[in-house]
Amino acid sequence: MTTEMFGLVASIGSSIVHALKLAFGMTWEILWALILGFTFSAVVQSVVSKAEMKRLLPDDRPRTLAVACGLGAASSSCSYAAVALARSLFRKGANFTASMAFEIASTNLVIELGIILALLIGWQFTLAEFIGGPIMVALLALAFRLFLRPRLLELARRQAEKGLRGSMEGHAAMDMSVSGGSIWARIVSPRGFTAISHSFVMEWAAVLRDIVIGLLIAGALAAWVPESFWQSFFLVDHPLLAKIWGPLIGPIVSMASFVCSIGNVPLAAVLWNGGISFGGVIAFIFADLIILPILNIYRKYYGGKMSMFLLGTFYATMVVAGYLVEIIFGLLHLVPTGPRHAKVIEASVHLNYTTVLNVLFLVLALVLLVRFFRTGGREMLKMMDEPMEEGHGQP
Repeated sequence: MTTEMFGLVASIGSSIVHALKLAFGMTWEILWALILGFTFSAVVQSVVSKAEMKRLLPDDRPRTLAVACGLGAASSSCSYAAVALARSLFRKGANFTASMAFEIASTNLVIELGIILALLIGWQFTLAEFIGGPIMVALLALAFRLFLRPRLLELARRQAEKGLRGSMEGHAAMDMSVSGGSIWARIVSPRGFTAISHSFVMEWAAVLRDIVIGLLIAGALAAWVPESFWQSFFLVDHPLLAKIWGPLIGPIVSMASFVCSIGNVPLAAVLWNGGISFGGVIAFIFADLIILPILNIYRKYYGGKMSMFLLGTFYATMVVAGYLVEIIFGLLHLVPTGPRHAKVIEASVHLNYTTVLNVLFLVLALVLLVRFFRTGGREMLKMMDEPMEEGHGQP
């Protein structure tokens, strides 16, 4: 009995170690890209004012929605912060549809997401994300025009005005942009350096939990769930049904994972290796805005009826966007074929380009971290999840 128990414990321990190795392997593969992406995002945020965002989103015309997507892509990649900022824009007078377009772009059209997708799964997925995102926004705008009644929108506005607390509201309200002079002059100035360091560290603090959870879940699924299960679940032996099933089930899997923002990309790599369709991967990634904790925040922000409306319209447009991406990329012969080799790998640190880039970007991260703490960053971290007026946090 003792021998059997020892063997069981050893087997469980070995499985856990295997999962952790896979999680670390993916972390090491994407670390430099995460730092690069967050640095670029911080630079953009240091020259784009949140006050300007509100002024530029007065209606739901195509031009305004395009501006909303551009501003979202230049904003925080944290899903919780994006949701909080979208409500803030709505309360300050921005159009509701434009606010939702901003929210979608903020989590799905950011550069760090594109880089990680290219590294772990392939450049085709990055391209699909940046094409599928605007498609989803257009579909959502159409759905809102057809189905969003003035009465429901008014109820949502009244609920939003109550200012009930959600998550990452302090982070969403902080405006760390620098004004005065050319864009380059603002970036290289001491105030610009401080603003970049603040945005960089705050972005990491906002999404680190989801990235870690996503990597751990991805490692566990890759280590413990047999490939045969995924192939059966995603109907791999029935190609046409698989293409229909993938975008339908992808968002549901994402909702069940509780992981949002960039954290669901490692999970997408596992699902792709397991057999989910190309469009299914895209729909899965889009669904970070309807995971259960965020649905609860919608309920607080806009009321129960609007939260259910957002769930229905978001899910439907994610599915349709997944189908359209599958069709478009299929016609262009851009859907990857053959064996699937997304980078779900065990820990392996060698002297190669990945290691060199990781070391260089870790040095950059350290420089920004030191600047952050030397310029009052510690107090800002304490305010990340506290309600506050927009404009706080300016360097």
